[in-house]
Amino acid sequence: MELRVTESSETELSIEIAGEDHTFMNVLKGTLLEHDDVSAATYDVNPEQSGGQTEPILTVKTESGVDPLDALEEAAVDVREKAVAFRESFEAAA
Repeated sequence: MELRVTESSETELSIEIAGEDHTFMNVLKGTLLEHDDVSAATYDVNPEQSGGQTEPILTVKTESGVDPLDALEEAAVDVREKAVAFRESFEAAA
């Protein structure tokens, strides 16, 4: 997975996540929105409206004093934990 920061400030981060699609981006966005310190999370994959961009760009806005990169890292850990829990439940049911 290739990541490229396109914009960054104290409370906002936009990052291009190469090779991903709606499946992963929706899960990551939803997990970010579960965190109280995240005020907004969205992504864009529409090249028509994005000046030809074809890779998804995730934008995270956080409350004052919260680094958006830290919030993204926490959400990524949460996604991994949910995936592991799902796999374990699935294997136990099989």
